[in-house]
Amino acid sequence: MAQHPEAAAQILAMHAPFIHAVVNAVNNRALLEHLHPMLQEAETRGWSALVGCIRRIIDGQRDRSVLLGLDDEDRVLAEAILGGLDNPATLPPVNSQPSGAAAAPGLAAMISAAGRGDVQAFSALANMAEQMVKAGGDMARLGGVMRRLVDGERDADLLSKGMGALGRQLLLDILDQLAKTSLH
Repeated sequence: MAQHPEAAAQILAMHAPFIHAVVNAVNNRALLEHLHPMLQEAETRGWSALVGCIRRIIDGQRDRSVLLGLDDEDRVLAEAILGGLDNPATLPPVNSQPSGAAAAPGLAAMISAAGRGDVQAFSALANMAEQMVKAGGDMARLGGVMRRLVDGERDADLLSKGMGALGRQLLLDILDQLAKTSLH
C-alpha cells in the first residue's frame, strides 16, 4: 500500500538527518564509521528490515529489489536514500525537523481522513502512532491518543493528560486544525 502523502512528508521531515547521514556515508566511505552506531541504534529500535536494506545499499545494490519486505515508513526512507544517491537535490532539507505548528496540519488532515473512513490514512496514522509510542515521552502519549482523535474525541484536557508543555501545544495545534476542517 502506498504511503499517505502527509505521512510521507512527516516521515521525511522527522528523519532527514538520518537520510543525509546514510547518503553522505555511501558517497564518502570514511563516514561509514559514524553511520554504523546509528544503524545499530535503529536496529535496537526495531528497524531491522530498514537497516538490512541500508546495508545492501551501502554494499552497492541500487535496484528497487532492496525495497522488498519494507513497511510503508521504511520504504519512504529507503526511497529517499536511493533518490538522494541519484540526485542529491531530492534529499529533504536537514533542517526540516517539523515543529508542532508544521506537523499539526498534516496530522490533523490524516486524523480527519481516517475519521471519514479513508483506510490508507488510517493505516498511515497507525504506523505513525506506533513510531511515536516507540519514541517515548510526549510523542508516546500523543501516539497513544491518535485512535481517540480519529474516533472524534476533542477534549484537550483528557487527551493531554500527562503531557509536557510541548506535547500539549502540539495536541492543541492538532485540535485547532481539526476544528478548522470541521467548519468547512
